[in-house]
Amino acid sequence: MTASSYETLMAEVREIDLIGSTAGLLSWDQETMMPAAGVPYRSKQTSLLSRLRHERFTSPRMGTLIAACEDEPELVADPLTPTAVNLRELRRDYDRALKLPSSLVAEFSRVSSVARHEWAAARRAGDYSRFKPHLKRLIELLNRKAECFGWPEGGERWDALAEGFEPGMTAKGVEAVFNPLRPRLVTLIQRVHQTGRQVPDHINGRSLPIDAQQRFVRNVAERIGFDFNRGRLDVSAHPFCGGTHRDDVRMTTRFTTDKLGDSLGSTMHETGHGIYNQSLPAEHVGEPFGRAVGLSIHESQSRLWENFVGRRRSFWQWCRPLMDEYFGEAFSDLGPEDAWASMNRVEPGLIRIEADETTYNLHIMIRFELERRLLAGDLGVDDLPAAWNEAYLNDLGVEVPGDADGCMQDVHWSLGAMGYFPTYTMGNLYAAQFFEQAQSELGDVDDMFTRGDFTPLRQWLTDRIYSQGRRYLSEDLCRHITGSGLRPEPLLDHLESRLGEVYGL
Repeated sequence: MTASSYETLMAEVREIDLIGSTAGLLSWDQETMMPAAGVPYRSKQTSLLSRLRHERFTSPRMGTLIAACEDEPELVADPLTPTAVNLRELRRDYDRALKLPSSLVAEFSRVSSVARHEWAAARRAGDYSRFKPHLKRLIELLNRKAECFGWPEGGERWDALAEGFEPGMTAKGVEAVFNPLRPRLVTLIQRVHQTGRQVPDHINGRSLPIDAQQRFVRNVAERIGFDFNRGRLDVSAHPFCGGTHRDDVRMTTRFTTDKLGDSLGSTMHETGHGIYNQSLPAEHVGEPFGRAVGLSIHESQSRLWENFVGRRRSFWQWCRPLMDEYFGEAFSDLGPEDAWASMNRVEPGLIRIEADETTYNLHIMIRFELERRLLAGDLGVDDLPAAWNEAYLNDLGVEVPGDADGCMQDVHWSLGAMGYFPTYTMGNLYAAQFFEQAQSELGDVDDMFTRGDFTPLRQWLTDRIYSQGRRYLSEDLCRHITGSGLRPEPLLDHLESRLGEVYGL
């Protein structure tokens, strides 16, 4: 196999990526602009593209090309070169994809496309019965996919699906992280409540024009680093970040007249994803090396910009005066210190994406436990709302008034994305460790943030994470950057320090 044969392989991979990125664009359109009546035909379009991509990627020719390149020592001698990384990732993805029949891939795409639309309509109506048959069908298909993939002895169906979101992640591995983290978070929340201190919600609760909110969050996204010449910000029922490649990144957020904190937090979260996507290596677009590591690292970036930057005191020293340019006198009674404290309130609630930084992980743990039970058959779709409501009452002490704010609040299950949710908490842990390292290398980040200068941090992240593509797997990347594997202490230290300031712990 010669270098020109490797280029033949890469040319094929890039064309296959074009199919996938086209499907991604159709998915974005469905979430933002497509007329509701277009769903049946759109589901056929996405189903066809998914089948074509799968068939082409799993063709015998692809397998022959990968194997021949692997046999050439000069291509894989250094495992961290783009060439070796491409072959490593192609081998893993190819072997996994080969286990799925094309008919199942096409059916899953068609069903999830319809389910996504029905979820949005059912959520608006607060009618779980409308979404229930689609969720039931998706779980059937997910179980078929898991059986095709298989899982190691001692594992479970959930593991087979999680592998597609975060290589190497298993339910037992997640439990090993969650089990010691959960009581420490609960204890911290209890300590906050025992102070008896009430932090008013100054940011939300004020009626603000949606168009002003849109202009405001767009400005913040641009200032922290999102390039609107290579991306968009639109509106959807559930915020997300997609697009086709690094020069066409599509973000969405959502707006409510009296929830500026929600729209700002959601936008900064998706901007973290967007900056990552826009900063991937340009010379490797369409190749595995030109993609993000995995969802845990991707989520680390959305959570880093949303929380470690967006909830920091120095950020609000800069951001609070900016608000006056868009909202006039609406916040004239609110200083930067109170705005900062407001954004760091600890208040158990119903909605994950509106959750404070401390209780957020409990939302993730609930979803992880429920989807494991759904896949294992220990929990039926009919019984999901009651199980959800019970978990929220037990773990967060809140009563769920309806399924729209309960088991239908997230889009993920309508997409068939089970095995995804723990990456949010893993992302929180990685974010804390990365931010701690960035501070040690950059110096006084607070002085930078107060001046609205986010370039040093963004460049640090670009050099250490974004430009590396898939050179390292998640744990290896963490070790490469920080000198150690993933640790819970940076996140817990961060939360205890910040809440100590806000609540006087």
